[in-house]
Amino acid sequence: MTTCFLPGLPSASLEIAGARLDGDELAGAVGAVAASLAGCTRVALWCTSELETGLGIAGALMAGVTVVPINPASGDRELAHETGDSRPEAVLASATAELPPTLAALPRIVIDPSARAPLPDIEIDPDAIALIVYTSGTTGAPKGVVLSRRAVAANLDALADAWAWTAADAVVHALPLFHVHGLVLGTIGPLRLGGGVRHVGRFSPGAIAAALAADATMLFAVPTMHGRLLTAAQEDPAIASALRGARLIVSGSAALPARVHEAYTSATGQQIVERYGMSEALMIASARHDGPRIPGAVGTALPGVEIRITDDAGTVLPSGDTDTIGHVEIRSTSLFDEYLGRPEATAEAFRDGWFRTGDVGSLAADGVLRLVGRSSTDLIKTGGYRVGAGEIEAALLEHPEIVEAAVLGVPDDDLGERIAAWIVVAPGANVTDDEVVQHVADLLAPHKRPRAIHRVDELPRNALGKVQKKRLLA
Repeated sequence: MTTCFLPGLPSASLEIAGARLDGDELAGAVGAVAASLAGCTRVALWCTSELETGLGIAGALMAGVTVVPINPASGDRELAHETGDSRPEAVLASATAELPPTLAALPRIVIDPSARAPLPDIEIDPDAIALIVYTSGTTGAPKGVVLSRRAVAANLDALADAWAWTAADAVVHALPLFHVHGLVLGTIGPLRLGGGVRHVGRFSPGAIAAALAADATMLFAVPTMHGRLLTAAQEDPAIASALRGARLIVSGSAALPARVHEAYTSATGQQIVERYGMSEALMIASARHDGPRIPGAVGTALPGVEIRITDDAGTVLPSGDTDTIGHVEIRSTSLFDEYLGRPEATAEAFRDGWFRTGDVGSLAADGVLRLVGRSSTDLIKTGGYRVGAGEIEAALLEHPEIVEAAVLGVPDDDLGERIAAWIVVAPGANVTDDEVVQHVADLLAPHKRPRAIHRVDELPRNALGKVQKKRLLA
């Protein structure tokens, strides 16, 4: 049993969108939220970028209450599915939050940052459910990912080891708080360790730089944010200086182009740490604080994680063959327990006790993992070859006039699938389609060149910056 999920809370500090609580004041506010949850076992949390969200997740964890994070941008159908599936007894929200009808029908527990109560001293089973996080629903209705307190704690402790993350660190970010990146890593992580959360509210390079120039030591961001920070750093020496002073800068939730890695280092002196994770497993791999940071790679397995690569039949491929891509499967101390109420889907997600991530990639002899995308959209079978869309996207982004790229396999009577690329070119660029194709052919094998080029003003992305490829086909 454990009596405290957030042992560092009494020395931690929490700041979101300019509102801040420290030390005893923070512990008292969290204690008040925990007290307000007496008699509850499962609640929804309205996850806005406000102080109340941080207090809500901390209070629920301290009280042993399961949290269902809710995206405020969710549509009525999504909300109805998630609340009907998870059946929360109440919704935790700020006093001023305007809740949609689906949530307004639930009893409302108001999070009051001015309230104070002692932190609870109770025994909670580490295998009890901490979070039910819903997937994006790209292959059907969103599934509820059930994460235990043990899994969350193990993952945060593994990251503390990989990143030398301690109570001396304050993490600045502007990530959505309904997803594991912003809520687990960016909020629960610092509170568990006794450090600081510096959520700037709405993302801007200036706000991030100001936090780093003050007391923040670590930055968590997605590639889209890093691209904007890079542009700002190249134009403003003060922003470059603030980034240069960070102890660790981390990127995740989508692939970071190699040229952004290199330009970031040139502008700020920083080598970005890439990590790889997903709702079902939290963080799986990362570059270490004391190890190499390789563009195009997501580091090595975190403590407590094993990674293997398999072919379509499930045969394990030998590590070291980085030219052969396969399915990424893992075993981990941080794996989810189940998809809520979906035993068939849970069973289908595993093979011989290994979780099938749905990602494809390769594993080097030294354990460094490289990803090329999702097997559902990014594994292209063309002319008898297996090609990863991510490799072609990375090659496209090496062209100086291409600023965004997405690659898909589309049906082809001759090849099975032909490679198609959607690109966003820089303003004023005059690169031709033939030049784009030749650029890829010069970098990669001929069978990996795009057979069709589509030009778009922007790529459709979700809140975490991931390209929504199925919308391109639509």
